[in-house]
Amino acid sequence: MTEATRPSRNEEEVHLFVERMAMAFADVGFPRMAARVLFTVMSADEPLTAAEIGERLGVSAAAVSGAVRYLTQFGMLVREPVKGSRRDRYRVPDNPWYEATITKTGLYKNFIDIAAAGVSALDGTGPGRERVAEMRDFFVFVQEELDSLGERWRARRATR
Repeated sequence: MTEATRPSRNEEEVHLFVERMAMAFADVGFPRMAARVLFTVMSADEPLTAAEIGERLGVSAAAVSGAVRYLTQFGMLVREPVKGSRRDRYRVPDNPWYEATITKTGLYKNFIDIAAAGVSALDGTGPGRERVAEMRDFFVFVQEELDSLGERWRARRATR
């Protein structure tokens, strides 16, 4: 597709997409500024600096810094240095949803380990021990299902 035949972006609609997705993510507990930054970078055709992200969002680069730090910790953004500059650019990694939800957090492993320690601490067969054991077993099940889901996602993605 040549530059002349490529459909132009509707920046107003892109902005609306970014804000709607950010609100949807914020509604389930994701930090709103981090969500705004994530979907701004995701919708960009090239990596962006913090200043460029801030410009697109109408906020300062300083307001962006906490969000990019949060997103890079979870593998949702990748930071790359700009050659000959002290600036960095940010881009969305390949397959960020899988990376952030399954491989990076270790969330369920932590829950499993803590619950297993709780079961050991609650020696015996009382109701408290049973509830903690059921919680542990549930998180083991969820982790196994996520592992399986990840394998199926990788296979599906490879067919594209």
